[in-house]
Amino acid sequence: VSIDPRTPVIIGVAQVTDRVDDPELARTPVEMMADALRSAAIDAGAPAALAGLDLVGAVGGIWRYSDPGRQVATAVGAGDARTLLTGLSGTSPQRLLDHLATLIAAGRIEAAAMVGGEAFRSRRRARRLGVEVRRDADPDLDPAERYEGTLNMATDHEAGRGVVEPGVVYPLIETAIRHARGESVANHRCRIGALWAGFNAVAVDNPHAAVRTPMTAAQIATPSEDNRMVAAPYTKAMMANNSVDQASAVLIVSAARAASLGVPRDRWVFPLVGTRADDEASPGARRDLHRSPGARAAGSQALETAETGIDDVDHLDLYACFPASVQVCALELGLDIDHPSDRPLTVTGGLTFAGGPHSNYVGQAIAAMVDRLRDRPGTGLVYGNGGYLGKHAFGLYGTEPPAQGYRTGQPRVDVDASPSRNPDPDFAGRATIDGYSVSHDREGVPTRALVALLTAAGSRVWGGSTERATLDAMVDEEFVGRTAELDPDGLIAI
Repeated sequence: VSIDPRTPVIIGVAQVTDRVDDPELARTPVEMMADALRSAAIDAGAPAALAGLDLVGAVGGIWRYSDPGRQVATAVGAGDARTLLTGLSGTSPQRLLDHLATLIAAGRIEAAAMVGGEAFRSRRRARRLGVEVRRDADPDLDPAERYEGTLNMATDHEAGRGVVEPGVVYPLIETAIRHARGESVANHRCRIGALWAGFNAVAVDNPHAAVRTPMTAAQIATPSEDNRMVAAPYTKAMMANNSVDQASAVLIVSAARAASLGVPRDRWVFPLVGTRADDEASPGARRDLHRSPGARAAGSQALETAETGIDDVDHLDLYACFPASVQVCALELGLDIDHPSDRPLTVTGGLTFAGGPHSNYVGQAIAAMVDRLRDRPGTGLVYGNGGYLGKHAFGLYGTEPPAQGYRTGQPRVDVDASPSRNPDPDFAGRATIDGYSVSHDREGVPTRALVALLTAAGSRVWGGSTERATLDAMVDEEFVGRTAELDPDGLIAI
């Protein structure tokens, strides 16, 4: 079968996971990215590919590099390459790879690399030990050309009421899922423990995973000395694990370049489709906390464009920062995750067990998906989300070239079917709880609840509680659907 010479092809991938105990010996993020890129070229069987790179795109991180792609390009002998730098978002790797594939398919470039990585584990360890780590950001480099900015995740009012981090917002979304399914607190805890045990099982067999210790569903769901409750209903074993030193690299070139480099055909994996869509960045503005019109629109378009269905995709990697992310995506894709299946929902183990190097998790997942497809040919779907389920990106990959060439899409989200809720920051009075989480301290004592409520007029408002008896009850009982009194300072009384 003849292949259009401009067809984008992934020819090499690599992942790096460092576990050094001495943070002074740890590699920097740029060193890990550069090493991953060199390994990706070796994986392709084409070390010469690096000198011919037209573009090196870096996934944004929490480090201080102004143009990490430039430092990586220089390190690997690709000094003439253009560079790009994304904003911070779990969607950034998939959206960047989609962009690179689109440029190649249009004939604008022939060869590109995507890199990303973090050294957060060694940085944290250095702070605890009171030592310095090496820093290698080049102060003389101008800021990189940007590709997509950083997502605004909440309004100032929401942030002031406690909508401040994923670790409290996703468990709040989880209670909305629980209520929508009509589950008891106990049954729900068992179900999400079993869901996460499936991710753990994949990580146990993943040599790049940060946590490879087997855990049962009961061990994951039950608070213990080693698995404290962090933000009910989530234990530590259900939370994204950012304390990793990890990096990845993907080499993507035109079919013509792959052939000229002599890359064996059995190393080729084709990006087929890339789609993206956004929901309201503010969770308070969304119609339903447990739904995502954006994920539904982008996921449906990816599958329809590839002329396939979710049940026909051979391999999956659903963004697993927290159980809520997986469940919302599955619901919108029409994917049954309640019954046993021989098709795992991840090729890595997810952000809890494989590790979540901040915005680059999907970079690791794409590399893992390429390895999986080479080993077990067919198709694979990778999903990334950003913010509080505010941004979505899907990528379909396969071992056969796309019949109509690579395609990208940004579907319109049907706002009429799911109209936004109007904010009412000055509201005080009675309202109905539609989601909540209960944060705990390191000793496992509940300290504060974040509560989302719906007013009679249909606005979502935010409140909280620090009253111990209320917090204890919220952990053990279902409070979604109950009414509460919200005072002007944002405290609730039930």
